[in-house]
Amino acid sequence: MSEAISASRVATLVGDFDRSPAYVGLAEALRELIGDGRIGYGTRLPSERDLTAALGVSRTTVTRAYAVLRDSAYAEARQGAGTFTRLPGGPTRAYDRALWPTDVAASSGVIDLVCAAATAPPGIAAAYAEAVEELPALLGGHGYYPAGLPALQAAIAATYDARGLPTRPEQIVVTAGALAASAVVGTALAGPRDRVLMESPTYPNAVQALRSGGGRLVSVPLEHDGWDLGVVAGVLRRRSPHLVHVMPDFHNPTGLVMPAGQRADYARLLARHEAIAVVDEAHHALRLDDGDDQRPFATFAKDAVTVGSASKSIWGGLRLGWIRSPLPLVDRLTRARVGLDLGAPVLEQLVLARLLTHGLDELLDAHLARLREQRDALAAAVTRELPDWRFRLPAGGMALWCELPTTGATALSAEAEHHGVLLAPGPSFAPEGGLDRWLRIPYTVAPSVLEEAVRRTATAWRAVTEGAGRPPRPAGSSGVLVA
Repeated sequence: MSEAISASRVATLVGDFDRSPAYVGLAEALRELIGDGRIGYGTRLPSERDLTAALGVSRTTVTRAYAVLRDSAYAEARQGAGTFTRLPGGPTRAYDRALWPTDVAASSGVIDLVCAAATAPPGIAAAYAEAVEELPALLGGHGYYPAGLPALQAAIAATYDARGLPTRPEQIVVTAGALAASAVVGTALAGPRDRVLMESPTYPNAVQALRSGGGRLVSVPLEHDGWDLGVVAGVLRRRSPHLVHVMPDFHNPTGLVMPAGQRADYARLLARHEAIAVVDEAHHALRLDDGDDQRPFATFAKDAVTVGSASKSIWGGLRLGWIRSPLPLVDRLTRARVGLDLGAPVLEQLVLARLLTHGLDELLDAHLARLREQRDALAAAVTRELPDWRFRLPAGGMALWCELPTTGATALSAEAEHHGVLLAPGPSFAPEGGLDRWLRIPYTVAPSVLEEAVRRTATAWRAVTEGAGRPPRPAGSSGVLVA
């Protein structure tokens, strides 16, 4: 079943397009919307008559604009069905190469800005040393803890209590990272007949993780300035997803934060449609600017399943995440987890339990100070070297979400690789294609490295815009997912 977009919605999105001549301006506006994913791949466009009325233009203008879209491979006509969006070359996603070295990444001097993960903060080695001293007390057992070490379950539950979300230790299932947690949720709660709603853009690895039980993907566009609950309501009504993935705190990749009032409205909307929220809180602790933290989404949605992680707020090498679940779902989630693995590493659980109960604030303060310095250095470098790029300075998280003046992020990532920079273009974050006008740049390396990376990126962008860039590799050629 293909999605359709109304004429009024298209009129809102194209706005005050160039009308000299009008059909060219309309076609260009629609190409931009299709290319960056605001109108999804395979969407049925409004009829020429309906769009003519909504825009207040002549029928000829719309007819000729649609013809331009078809001729440039941004649309196709299906006899008796209408006009549907497409993309040149199909719904390709940029090749991903982040989590293990390629021939290029292994080369000297290459700057990896695909992987949004920082080095370990000072103080973590001491926590490991202290945990090793605690380990002998556990060596007499089998070492399998399908729901997690009790001490760690209690420590994680206490963090939710402190944020205003009362949580019992038995509501926590500790996993080997947030992705493993998402896979457990997908396996337990979304079978082949169930739909899983994902935002676009979103964290790409979560898409496959939540579909591990066979759930069918549905996507909803995340607007540049936040969540459009009217659009979400329409998708919920038409597609009836069972799970809805949402990242309300320093969204990856956009950095957006959902206001409290909207969290409450979203929760009521999900309850009305009997959909379960899967709340990704991997970045919630990464606030870089002054401000009050929002209440957890699950305080508004009592049946929400929350996924947390130590990878971004502490260190990826811990490889620990967790699920905070309503009590009625705990057994179901734990049984699904046992089908995937039998527990997370014991030593790392001891480390995290110690950090959560002793000294996390000091460690986190140092981590955030470093990210804040790097964020500001990156923002200044992009403003200086690429002044026609736009971005919103995020109050937290780990990356800038940059809007290019025109589509071409995939071509830029290919060209930048030849200049010694690895980049993650927008299509990597688009579950069903699009977003080729966007680029994510993490600020997880030193300021001097970020400044050099932006200089190289600016050189690559000039090559692309001047037509001298080199063609990208075939989409999906490496099979590595963006971190």
